[in-house]
Formats: sequence, C-alpha cells, structure tokens
Amino acid sequence: VLYKESVGTGTPTPVTPEMERVKRNQEICSSVLYKENIGKATPTPVTPEMERVKRNQEIISSVLYKENVGKVTPTPITPEMERVKRNQEIISSVLYKENVGQATPTPVTPEMERVRRNQEQISSVAYREGLGKATPSPITPEMERVKRNQEQISSVLYKEHMAKGTPTPLTPEMERAKRNQENISSVLYSDSFRKQVQGKAAYVLDTPEMRRVRETQKHISTVKYHEDFEKSKGSFTPVVTDPITERVKKNMQDFSDISYRGIQRRVVEMERKRVDQDQENLTG
Repeated sequence: VLYKESVGTGTPTPVTPEMERVKRNQEICSSVLYKENIGKATPTPVTPEMERVKRNQEIISSVLYKENVGKVTPTPITPEMERVKRNQEIISSVLYKENVGQATPTPVTPEMERVRRNQEQISSVAYREGLGKATPSPITPEMERVKRNQEQISSVLYKEHMAKGTPTPLTPEMERAKRNQENISSVLYSDSFRKQVQGKAAYVLDTPEMRRVRETQKHISTVKYHEDFEKSKGSFTPVVTDPITERVKKNMQDFSDISYRGIQRRVVEMERKRVDQDQENLTG
C-alpha cells in the first residue's frame, strides 16, 4: 500500500505479443544460464525403494502437521472487519509520513560527480578482480535476437522516462565554434593522413580474378560508350549565329574552295606569266 501511494500516475501500455515473446525468451535465457552454472553431476536412477521412502516421508509430514494444528472456529470476514482493516492501513501510512522530518536538498556539485564516477570505476575494477574463471558459451542467433529486442525495449522505456527539454537557439557564436571544431578536426585528420598514408603506395596482388573483373569493366565501358554514341548520333546542338560567326564561316568556306579547286595554284602561274611578259617587253 505504501509503495503504491508513492507511485505517481502513469500511462498503461498494453501487453503486445512481441512483449510476451521477449518475456518468454528472457525466461528461456535465464534457464539456460542457470543450467550452465550447474556443475556436472552423476545421475542416479529412481528405484522402487526410493519411491517408497518418498511416499512415506510425505505421509509422515502430513500427519505431523495435522497433529500440531489445534481445533479452531472459522469466522466470516464481515464488512466491519474490512473497514477496520482499511482504517489500520490508512493510520499506518499517516504515522509513517509524520515520522519523516524535513530535509534540506543539496545541489550536485562537479566534485560530487567526480567522486561518484571514481566510485563506479573502483567498484567495476573490484568486481572484475573478484570474478573467477568462466566457461565461454557461444552466442546463438536466438540470443542475438533477444539482445536486440531488449535494446529496443530499453530504448522505448528510456524515451518514456525522458522529461521535456528546453530548446536553445543556435547563436552565431555557437555556429562559429562549431565551424572551428570542424576545421581543427580536418587539420588533425590531414596531419595524420600525411604522416601515415601520403607517399606510400598500396600494393595489391594481380590475381586472375582481378584481371577478369578489369576486362569485364572495359567491356562494360565500351558497350556504354557505343550505346551513348548511338543515342546521340544524328542529333545536333543549336548555336546562336552572329555576324562574327558568319564572317568566320564565309572565310573558312573561301579557303576550302581555294584549296579544293586549285585556284591558288592557277593564280601563282598567272602571276609568273605576267612577270615573264613584263621582262620580255623590257628587253624587246
């Protein structure tokens, strides 16, 4: 009763089939661990003589129990007795609360936190020193599944017990500190990379399997290239035509016509003939 009075109001959660299954798995695991801690024993068969002695012991125990019990008169439980019983429980609860004095709450200081952590570490060390040698047992898939279920249940219960928090806005100072921390982490990572990895080659064996994978990758790349080429074949990219582009295009076409038709060669021959005629006229 006193325990129930100190418990606040809670939200009842239905017992789902998953929770029932986890509970049964826990009972099975507890039974398995209990049986593992039991040492080896020599089984003895149950003989008829042992059965007879067991029955005789049960009969003797029953007879002795009945002999020690005197004659009593049963009385029914009346409503008055129920009322008195409830009053006694209420009086006990009131007296218990009256005997509790007033206390002064003390804040949890960093020193107290440090001492508590040290005590936990010392307790952990002392506990491990007192452990004897144990027989390791393999972790079965069933045990892994039960462990995961327990972690999920613990996470749900932890989130239910969490109180409401007060969100704090991200100030420019906090953003700056965050960026500085990221920069420091990046610098430390880069230093570690330069000292340990940079300049050192990674040697890998050229196995037949790797050569086969490399050839397959080449074939896949070739097929992909031809596929993209076939898709893009026949298509064009439109460009804007401006006066400069038109002039360059016309000049290129004129150069192409001159090279193709041999106009440049005829121009050179005609120029040579004209020079020869001028020379003849001067000498004649």
